[in-house]
Amino acid sequence: MNSKEHLMSIKLIAIDLDGTLLNNDLMITPGVKESILSAIAHGVHILLATGRPFIGAKKYLQELELNKAGCYCLCNNGALIVHADNGRPLFETLLDHNDYLYLESLSHRVGAHFHAFDYDKLYTANRDISKYTIYESFITGIPLHFCPSNEMDKKIRFPKVMMIDQPEVLDAAIDLIPKEIYKLYTIMKSSPYFLEILNKEADKGKGLSRIARYLNISHENVMSIGDHENDLAMIKYAGIGVAMGNAEYVIKEAAQFVTNNNQEDGVMIAINKLLFHK
Repeated sequence: MNSKEHLMSIKLIAIDLDGTLLNNDLMITPGVKESILSAIAHGVHILLATGRPFIGAKKYLQELELNKAGCYCLCNNGALIVHADNGRPLFETLLDHNDYLYLESLSHRVGAHFHAFDYDKLYTANRDISKYTIYESFITGIPLHFCPSNEMDKKIRFPKVMMIDQPEVLDAAIDLIPKEIYKLYTIMKSSPYFLEILNKEADKGKGLSRIARYLNISHENVMSIGDHENDLAMIKYAGIGVAMGNAEYVIKEAAQFVTNNNQEDGVMIAINKLLFHK
């Protein structure tokens, strides 16, 4: 395949944020930014695909000039796909009040802290609030609210909920989750201290499939780049799956290409090699 054919074959690139687009200082390096802007200039759709809520992606959408009509953002690990200019949902696959009550109760039974997201708030019912809940609010900028579970508004719908705790505590809690729960929900770790729980029809792969169909782009013309377990579904969906050099083993095994790590412009290397063939 020559370079022109290669360029024409990739029409949509989905890029994870933490550990992928962002370096360890949570910054987009100049080289990565330049490669993404070049891809956009050549007519390629760029989709930031993150476990974060929309508010946690907004500054990066703005930096990459994606905060405009016709651009989209996959948030909350695929539970929400929103218009990048205003955060208005395009597709949503949510949990309801009964899901919230059940999963919040389950977190107590297995011994892990718990929090839940709606569109623009982070809720905790834990009076002994986890430091990882505070970290989530700080990193993403989403406002944190204490709300006992029996006082939660029954009308609220949740893109995702999370069990969060110290890695050894969380792993012990995961071992106690009944196996049948995995048939009812999408459950995956996004870091050693975060366990994400979503509607069974929500993950990054299903979300990427929805936006690709909306844009009339075949999966063969999609490239996805990620590093962690919550990226696995979109790595498998894409015609070209790219694992970061710092990616987990399971991501590298599923990918067609392994690039540099997030400290060494891995996204830039992947775009230049696979899109521009250089």
